[in-house]
Amino acid sequence: MSENELLKPDAIDSDDDDDTVCLGESFFVDNNYELTTFTFGSHVLHLLCLQSASTDFDLTGQLVWPGARLLNQYISNNVDLLQGSSALELGSGVGVTGILCSRFCHKVVLTDHNDEVLKILNKNIELHESSEGSNSCAALSAEKLEWGNSDQLDHILQKHPEGFDLILGADIFSFQQNSVPPLFDTVRQLLCLQGKERCRFILAYVSRSKMMDVMVTKEAIVHGLQINEVEGSRSVISNLEGVIYEITL
Repeated sequence: MSENELLKPDAIDSDDDDDTVCLGESFFVDNNYELTTFTFGSHVLHLLCLQSASTDFDLTGQLVWPGARLLNQYISNNVDLLQGSSALELGSGVGVTGILCSRFCHKVVLTDHNDEVLKILNKNIELHESSEGSNSCAALSAEKLEWGNSDQLDHILQKHPEGFDLILGADIFSFQQNSVPPLFDTVRQLLCLQGKERCRFILAYVSRSKMMDVMVTKEAIVHGLQINEVEGSRSVISNLEGVIYEITL
């Protein structure tokens, strides 16, 4: 056998030339949720969530991010803001903020755009509603909502034509700059439904990039919205700077 024959690779059938490994969605999905206890002031929640980020960029909603802790601490210290109101949460993830709000609101709609995240969100709603000693006084529901998707938003508003008193968002600008304009498109539509000074968007923002910091403020203004930092809300959480914004028409 010659040296060339030794180095020559085995013949490969032509049918295998275009062999491609295709990974289904399930490859990226981590369902190893753990029942986790969260305490905000005197309020204790037990929710299923991941303890670390998924391999899929689009599944960040499977765990609780620092901004949710920041917003929940703010809510627990300012219960009067929510008492008896209706609320819609954007980018709810596992639902830690919306479920806390259900202790004070009369209606809370939690939303997310990812079907896998919506599964765990619905499980957590069921867990909360069936838990012993649950103090929930609100009607809790979950809906699919991709920011900027008018059909999905219309579907929600058909069920809730009166709109909402509060729009909530926690750590929803973590990575993707292209999500900022459609987010504010959706926020503006929701705020306009109630009219000026009758609805507000409470946003817990965590700074991870100066470019994103500027973009969030700029897009709010471009969409004709007023954005104001809540006095005394700026703090360090998980070694990152966080702040609460109140955004109105």
